[in-house]
Amino acid sequence: MKTVNHWIGGKTVEGASGNWGQVTDPATGAVTTQVALASAEEVDAAVTVAKAAYGTWGTSSLSTRTGILFSYRALLDAHRDQIAALITAEHGKVHSDALGEVARGLEIVELACGITTQLKGELSTQVANRVDVSSIRQSLGVVAGITPFNFPAMVPMWMFPLAIACGNTFVLKPSEKDPSAANLLAELAAEAGLPDGVLNVVHGDKVAVDSLLAHPDVAAVSFVGSTPIARYIHATASANGKRVQALGGAKNHMLVLPDADLDAAADAAVSAAYGSAGERCMAISAVVAVGAIGDELVSKIRERAEKIKIGPGTDPASEMGPLITAAHRDKVASYVTGAAAQGAEVVLDGTGLRVEGYEDGHWIGLSLLDHVSTDSDAYRDEIFGPVLCVLRTETYDDGVALMNASPFGNGTAIFTRDGGAARRFQLEVEAGMVGVNVPIPVPVGYHSFGGWKDSLFGDHHIYGNDGVHFYTRGKVVTTRWPDPADAPSGVDLGFPRNH
Repeated sequence: MKTVNHWIGGKTVEGASGNWGQVTDPATGAVTTQVALASAEEVDAAVTVAKAAYGTWGTSSLSTRTGILFSYRALLDAHRDQIAALITAEHGKVHSDALGEVARGLEIVELACGITTQLKGELSTQVANRVDVSSIRQSLGVVAGITPFNFPAMVPMWMFPLAIACGNTFVLKPSEKDPSAANLLAELAAEAGLPDGVLNVVHGDKVAVDSLLAHPDVAAVSFVGSTPIARYIHATASANGKRVQALGGAKNHMLVLPDADLDAAADAAVSAAYGSAGERCMAISAVVAVGAIGDELVSKIRERAEKIKIGPGTDPASEMGPLITAAHRDKVASYVTGAAAQGAEVVLDGTGLRVEGYEDGHWIGLSLLDHVSTDSDAYRDEIFGPVLCVLRTETYDDGVALMNASPFGNGTAIFTRDGGAARRFQLEVEAGMVGVNVPIPVPVGYHSFGGWKDSLFGDHHIYGNDGVHFYTRGKVVTTRWPDPADAPSGVDLGFPRNH
């Protein structure tokens, strides 16, 4: 059986706690890997190494940092398939989807390569007689990232490349459900020339998380995960005096107006709801059909969903893979099996899916629920699986009101041909990311990612300008220098004589 240990100080460090987690292949259900679960003492050792490394990395030149990051970007590009294969083996998503994840992570590495312009300060001269004022940004020290299972490569790359580019050192605690990709990312960073201790990976469960949240030498914590845990991370880390960005869950809506291209909307709904088996915080999980288009839209979604090929991620013909664990599969299925009793029409029921040759895998098919009520479990909860709810409203205003009543505010989308309606929507909807005829409005790397309401705890979004600001702190310097004309007599301020 494969063993995944920690990566501390530029080398593999064997787990010493005696506690191990099991990693399964979602396509087969077989346990393939054991992962070390760190004790508080092991977390402290990693933070101590990171703190020591900060002594030199924090004062390193920008050209040194960007030179390493450019080399790192090249190595990541060369190892795309290897990283994607680890994601497929432990998360279950199909290989093409895993490659897409790596590509989106690379965007942030590329952003970090250009950190020289992001860290430029400001200068105001002669604010008073011979007085200048400048603003600069400086690194924080040791920062930590706690990342989820659904994007084991991309979300860590949303964090540590920017953090280390800004001069911090980093301790990553990835999900224990699919830990291998994180170790490979760290190994490639070392190969690129990143000094020992600048990037460390500590695997673990709640013990490791709580140790990072309480550690006095951790200055900031980044987190992506469910809303209950995000709220806990924010409250606990803030109480310990840390800067926190904690991205939580979502219930992303797609508003479809009567004038929309229904074929394009149906394509988008299927892609956004069922891609990556629905295990992503930007998945569209609720379609709001406005007016009389509901029946036709549901019919078009069903027609497309029934054609999706579900199978192991290693099969090039597969378009959707299994869920991460059997327990999660069963939880997702419970929303479908209980939907009819709560008033929904079950158009597609994927709970009985079996894949020949992979009978023990964590399989579930695509489910489509129509006429879903806002007080049902399938609507209220973040299901995090391939279940799409369709709700009906009579007007645009009713649809926006329904969406804004949700406690989540991560991402949303509108499908329409009407520019005026789209403009109103982007201003009136209460969400941090908005798509106009774009179903999954994940911003490119140089804009920031983050939601509103219960989808984000803390002031800063992740990556982009917000990411740079999160991993640095501002300092304002006011200076007054004497004029050379005021120098004491006898002092020569000219060039020294060399003869």
